[in-house]
Amino acid sequence: MSTRQASGSREIDILTASTLKHLRERWWNAEFTDFLRETLQPRAGDRILDVGCGAGTAEVRLGQLGISQMRLFGVDLIGARVTEAVVSAKAHNIRVRLASANACTLPFRPNAFDSTFCVAVLQHIRDRAAAVRELARVTKPGGRVLVIEPDNAARYWYSFSPAGRRAFDLAARLFTALEGHDGELAVGPQISAIFPRLGVETTEIRLFPVSATRIGAPAPALWDARRAVVNGALGRVTDESVRKLGADYLAALDAYRSEATAAGPQFVEIQSTMLFATVGQKQG
Repeated sequence: MSTRQASGSREIDILTASTLKHLRERWWNAEFTDFLRETLQPRAGDRILDVGCGAGTAEVRLGQLGISQMRLFGVDLIGARVTEAVVSAKAHNIRVRLASANACTLPFRPNAFDSTFCVAVLQHIRDRAAAVRELARVTKPGGRVLVIEPDNAARYWYSFSPAGRRAFDLAARLFTALEGHDGELAVGPQISAIFPRLGVETTEIRLFPVSATRIGAPAPALWDARRAVVNGALGRVTDESVRKLGADYLAALDAYRSEATAAGPQFVEIQSTMLFATVGQKQG
């Protein structure tokens, strides 16, 4: 097994979420496509399954590789996302079979695919082993299984502003409460330990740094977007303790905005975390 680090810089904001839940639509780039091709090693006639396909970004990128007779399949729990993927695939003239399905109960026979993969999906599933078991079940012996997940517990944050540091602390508490985590955010590093228990040999772990640096006071639109995310989430909450936490966070966010505006060009904010791409081969 080898461990490598890949370069990359993508937009993140822990002040609007505790997980990297928008990975595909916001951050997928040519580097990810190259990595996917290198890892899954698609060949003519291969059947490849994407679990948690979202808006179909991976399907479009893989389809554009032009591999003869490669058959792409994608599933997502949210029906509206599947509809988006269908529209995107048609717009790019990509042939792919898409359906709504649960990652823990995939509607496919055993050994149906040459390769399977998921990107930033398991961080939202409590029983991650069940989802990996399904990935392995539907993959042929000798086939590739790829899981890309972040370490949401290892967020680095720096702000020159005391209000910024308070906003960071409150945001982490608020979004953890809102998103109903089981207390375990370090998903990416765990996958290599889950694989062998389910008949998958870990062959490589590749690390993708994910970072964002802001220098100079951010535009008003950023602060408005941050506030809108919180207000939208709190509008669906009835728990008074969570609502109180949300009010405290919004107050800290407003104070942070004021300090950032006053600092002008001297403002600095840095965020960073890591994606773990765990590559495995099904045994047997």
